[in-house]
Amino acid sequence: MSLLRERRVKFVRTGARAAVVLVAVAALTGTFMTAYADEKAAVATATDPVTHEENDRVPKGAAWTQHYFPSAGAELHADVLLSEKLAPGQKVPVILSIGPYFGHSGETTKEDWKHTGPSARFRDLIEQGRLLERGYGLVMVDSRGYGGSTGCIDWAGPGEQADVRAAIDWAASRSWSTGKVGMYGKSYDAITGLIGNTLKDDALQAVVAQEPAWDPYRPAHSNDIPRLNSLLLQGSYPAIAQLPQMPDDDKKYLANAAYEATHPQCTDTYMAGMLVNEQESAHWQARDLARMARGSDTPLLFTQGFIEDNTKPEAMEEYLANHRGPQRAWLGQWDHVRGNDRDESGRLKMGREGWLTEVMSFYDQHLKGITPATKYPAFAIQDSTGKWRAQNRWPAAEKTARIGLGGGSYVDDGGTDAYAALVEAGHPVPPPPAPGPGNSGDGGAGALEPTIPKQLAAVQLKRIQQGRTTSAIYKFSTPVAKATRLVGTPEVTIAAWGRGNVMVKLYDVAPDGKAVIVNENVSVLDPGRTTFELKSTDWTLAPGHVLGVEIGAVQTGSWYDLPSGQTIRVRDARLSLPLDNPADDVATAGGPALFQAKYLERHQVNLTAALRPSFTLPTIR
Repeated sequence: MSLLRERRVKFVRTGARAAVVLVAVAALTGTFMTAYADEKAAVATATDPVTHEENDRVPKGAAWTQHYFPSAGAELHADVLLSEKLAPGQKVPVILSIGPYFGHSGETTKEDWKHTGPSARFRDLIEQGRLLERGYGLVMVDSRGYGGSTGCIDWAGPGEQADVRAAIDWAASRSWSTGKVGMYGKSYDAITGLIGNTLKDDALQAVVAQEPAWDPYRPAHSNDIPRLNSLLLQGSYPAIAQLPQMPDDDKKYLANAAYEATHPQCTDTYMAGMLVNEQESAHWQARDLARMARGSDTPLLFTQGFIEDNTKPEAMEEYLANHRGPQRAWLGQWDHVRGNDRDESGRLKMGREGWLTEVMSFYDQHLKGITPATKYPAFAIQDSTGKWRAQNRWPAAEKTARIGLGGGSYVDDGGTDAYAALVEAGHPVPPPPAPGPGNSGDGGAGALEPTIPKQLAAVQLKRIQQGRTTSAIYKFSTPVAKATRLVGTPEVTIAAWGRGNVMVKLYDVAPDGKAVIVNENVSVLDPGRTTFELKSTDWTLAPGHVLGVEIGAVQTGSWYDLPSGQTIRVRDARLSLPLDNPADDVATAGGPALFQAKYLERHQVNLTAALRPSFTLPTIR
């Protein structure tokens, strides 16, 4: 009889005797359910596995163990889930996830658990993906400072990079491991997957990353302008690191979990780093994953929402260009969700079936050498029309338009003049939208924010027509004759006099003047010329539509800029814009993402007072 089987029999017998006593006591005290729940809460160790029958937080069919191992000045904690049917000496490939969300008391806040147990963060991978049944193990490792790991939290920094390497090597070296490791994650633990790829560790054979941040600098800053996230993130992750853990956990886990609370310098160092604004600083260069991906070759399957409200598609194209291994992706018009997430009525939020089936086929191919039974497209892409297409690579632009936008003047006032214009025009002025990290998948002010409020663009245009300088310059194309797709990563170059900030927005303008913001970014103006990228996009202009470009002050709630108050005189502005022809699309299965309709409503402005066209987009043949 195996050790696991022997423990289970012993527990069941003991539990049966206890149950007889509990039944007798229950009539007098009414405490049967609480006591029985406590009776089931066995706590795993490295050598004493626990099953669902012993602890209801363990998935059915799994055996849970806990482990500790060293990493560059820290001790890391791992929860391991293996099939309870795993035979002695049997080896399985390992699916590894590393991050801050695996604490036993909850992912981001203390949840309503009655006793300790392994995190349920990726229970869907086990229950829907049948991970353990298909012959894999799952290892969930707390990054330093979180859960049962010691050390100071280190957002994608050298310490956390060391943790990823240590975790890969530890998982590959276990007696039950084949030595082949795949990584899995969403959001933060997708970032650690990207870190794993940059390490070029031979044990790592595949990475699945859903909605990652491709460059950890960018969720908090844009081209030396801080986002409000730089302040919000200061508090959120130290709070996770200091969550109270379950009192019935083992002593070592509880001692390690107290590390951040007893080392206040950890929070100070983390907060100071998050406030470093300069992208070229040593702090952020040590975390520049897009650059560090150069020459990496781990097979990569990922998702990215172009209209993401949290981890936005910035530096994605650079990362992919530097990565030399096989690439697969789902790209589309959704927010911060998983590939298999559904709404309350059961509708898929991304609009496409089969995410976990494709994930498991990907792991089978790269960790077990099994040829996929289904031929999946390398890139399944949903553009702004809601239609899906299959491509061998992304982006695949037919040409890059080099568009001269001319010049003009605007006041770097953070929109103060524009608000005055609204008052002058008799419009009510609502407060700006409250910023937020958007961790719920529909929080904060959204991926791209309309000028605040929606009437503002039209009012500014009217003032421009009157020859007055406002907070923005607007340029418009002639209507496109055929459907034209903006694809990839646009780039802007601005030559200007004056010190201050600049924001550039792209609009899809319909014939009736209704416009949707399709891209944006901000930057500090450098002396002479300033060049910066907008976000990666995949957006189709319908026939008769116009591309609008706004150049001006930062007028949204996402950034924490300090306006200079100066009049910025733009001598010359140029837009580099990759374009493609939708007529060449190869259709693949899928429907519109659920977030798309909400996005179109939220990000629409009225540009009926549009100025005459000043440029023409080239025709895509």
